[in-house]
Amino acid sequence: MSWDLIDIALMLGKILVLFFIVLTLAAYLVLAERRILAWMQDRIGPNRVGPLGLLQPLADVIKMLTKEDLIPTASDRLLFCLAPAMAAVPAILTFAVVPLAAPAVIFGHKVNMQVTDLDVGVLFFLALSSIAVYGVALGGWASNSKYALLGSIRGLSQLISYELSMGLSLVPVVMLARSLRLSEIVDAQAQMPFIVYQPLAFLIFLVSIFAECKRVPFDLPEAEGELVAGFHTEYSGMRFGLFFVGEYINIIALGALASVFFFGGWRGPLLPPICWFFLKVSVFSFLFIWVRGTLPRLRYDQLMHLGWKFLTPLALLNILATGWWLALR
Repeated sequence: MSWDLIDIALMLGKILVLFFIVLTLAAYLVLAERRILAWMQDRIGPNRVGPLGLLQPLADVIKMLTKEDLIPTASDRLLFCLAPAMAAVPAILTFAVVPLAAPAVIFGHKVNMQVTDLDVGVLFFLALSSIAVYGVALGGWASNSKYALLGSIRGLSQLISYELSMGLSLVPVVMLARSLRLSEIVDAQAQMPFIVYQPLAFLIFLVSIFAECKRVPFDLPEAEGELVAGFHTEYSGMRFGLFFVGEYINIIALGALASVFFFGGWRGPLLPPICWFFLKVSVFSFLFIWVRGTLPRLRYDQLMHLGWKFLTPLALLNILATGWWLALR
């Protein structure tokens, strides 16, 4: 077999394995969240379907697939059907550039433990996060519902605002690594993770990814208290399921990127690299759940003020300080 065919086979294998792992992790993250929140709030979580409730994600999938899929009569049918995919697919594509472990040798061939190692991996991630905005915006607009439209407008302004602070928080990381390639950012943290040099950038990035995931305390686009369910009010069945699963895939993806940018990715002592990577992603996933069970929702004006008047100027000052520090080294 020629090396070209081996490369194609390895690429397809990595895509299929990664797709299976990501969807499985997203399904069981839903179960983990329900169980952890039940533990925090002193109540019983799902524990009936399968041993210890481990088959609950399968039951949820069956429920989504068998529920009636309704499309509002006055909606824009094409955009209404397209919006859920635009919310979920960018989150899945983000994993294409995430290095899961150190390169391995397979059949005497060096294989990177990521689908593709782009020279502009950071820009690829930021581009995909921008595309995900359209899923929220079009989902609310195409539904022809005032509640969904208000949720989508909130989501659009929120995601655009916090994308700015998120992108600016990564500039010092790129400056320290001198590369936009994610594997090289991990390699640059061989001696010391960037969280030591850039704690402020990490805090800005952390708050921004909470807003990007539309999670508490930044869940204004879905605000069930005043907007029923926000931008996906009119969705049912598996179309709603795509919005739902896309959120949890996004949590895993952003947790993986946070570990890559600030905690050395798969690097760590004693344990195998892949174990370190999944341990770090699990810690970030738990943090998302913990915050949801702890903090109340912000008012919308507070959310926008935090992004534009605090995080963005702070990120710009951090870029200037980092450049000054690197120039004096």
